[in-house]
Amino acid sequence: MFPAPEDQRQDRRSRSDRPRERELPPEDLDQDELDDDMEPPFVPVRRLLSLFIAGFSAMLGVGLIFGAQTSGPNARTSYAVVIFGVQVLFLLSWTMAMRPPGMKVVAAAGLLTAIAADIAAVYPDVAGLGPLALAAVVGFVAAFVGQMVTGAVRMRVTESLGATLLVVIGVVSFSTLIVLTRIPKGTQAIVVCLTATGVALLVARLMDTVAPVPRIAAQVPRGSLGVVVGACAGTIAATIWGSYLVGFGPKEAAFIGLAAAGAGVLADLAVGFAEAGRELAGDAPTMWLARHMQGPLGGFALAAPVAYAVSAIFLT
Repeated sequence: MFPAPEDQRQDRRSRSDRPRERELPPEDLDQDELDDDMEPPFVPVRRLLSLFIAGFSAMLGVGLIFGAQTSGPNARTSYAVVIFGVQVLFLLSWTMAMRPPGMKVVAAAGLLTAIAADIAAVYPDVAGLGPLALAAVVGFVAAFVGQMVTGAVRMRVTESLGATLLVVIGVVSFSTLIVLTRIPKGTQAIVVCLTATGVALLVARLMDTVAPVPRIAAQVPRGSLGVVVGACAGTIAATIWGSYLVGFGPKEAAFIGLAAAGAGVLADLAVGFAEAGRELAGDAPTMWLARHMQGPLGGFALAAPVAYAVSAIFLT
């Protein structure tokens, strides 16, 4: 009934000769699954959306450039109204996209800052950036204090400071265009810089509808070719204007256009990376229209101070 000792020894030897199957420890399996889950998703390029953003960039540039042509010594209010409309679009799109703590407080402070900056650009006897800088500081402090009072910022101070600073500086940047119309040859600087920016954004987005290659990142639906070709196209457009406008030459206009076009496309690209970062962090997607208007508005907001710096360096 019981196996003999010799049979038991033979059975143990047969089991020891069998190859042992290697099993991964549970923690290794979990790590592999975790790596698969953390692989960033590939976001496809939506060509029709890129075409829409290209059209919006072109219309925005045309409005800012032609609005500057209507401005004169006694007719600056009309251009201030155009700038205020763009500031409202910038404020709404960027506030909705970033969703800072106390979003309503930031939006209200940004709106009041835009009004104060436009008034400070139109009515003083001497045009300058001093009143605009004062409006930006007051608006930033008011927004931060309002967030502290409501208690929305106490746990997210760094995020609140960054978002508030971007909103306030963005709306004030557009007011520098009003100041430029009061400076001799400032309108020409607006034409050169904003044409370069508008053409760069337009061509970059159109290239994304045709050849969005090579991809900059899996999460950002943009192509490197569009960014490079857009910056080159903006520089060429500025060079052409430099051949006709008084106070500019092709060489100076090329350098100026490169700075403005590069600033515009890089700001637009940075918005795409920021949006991808928010999605990877698990934040809820923002309003569709605000999310895709954010890039062109940010590009022109960055190009406006470039135009002012150009006029201060080359035209005075």
